[in-house]
Amino acid sequence: MAPHPTDADGVRLPRLRVRDVVLRGAAHGTAAVLVLAAGMLLVTGHHDRETFLAVVAGFAMVGAAVCLLFGALLWAVSGRDVRRWRDWRTITGQGGAVTIMGPALVRTGMLALVLFPGALGLYELVDAAAYDSFLYGE
Repeated sequence: MAPHPTDADGVRLPRLRVRDVVLRGAAHGTAAVLVLAAGMLLVTGHHDRETFLAVVAGFAMVGAAVCLLFGALLWAVSGRDVRRWRDWRTITGQGGAVTIMGPALVRTGMLALVLFPGALGLYELVDAAAYDSFLYGE
């Protein structure tokens, strides 16, 4: 397998693009919704299941706002020097972590932004489930 191209500082090329980071975060968020759907079945009580989904939705909403806000800020501050996690060893100065944390927070924020409506939709599905269905719980 051929090594990836790097620039003079050893940073992998091509640099990260906002579109790619957002799409990957959305894909991770979709996977997180599927894991949440399977995980909610482990919570057996109806009220407990609703509470679990409501809490996940709330944390996802707040997490999405915070991560996207700070991620966009750090991405803007880093300018054109945006790096991947695997480029951590190329950081030389005190402020270098900003170049990695911007994209990481944007990806995490997108994950949470997709998870929020997924958790809320699952909450509504459990809330509207018939009493004797497996979605209702015990």
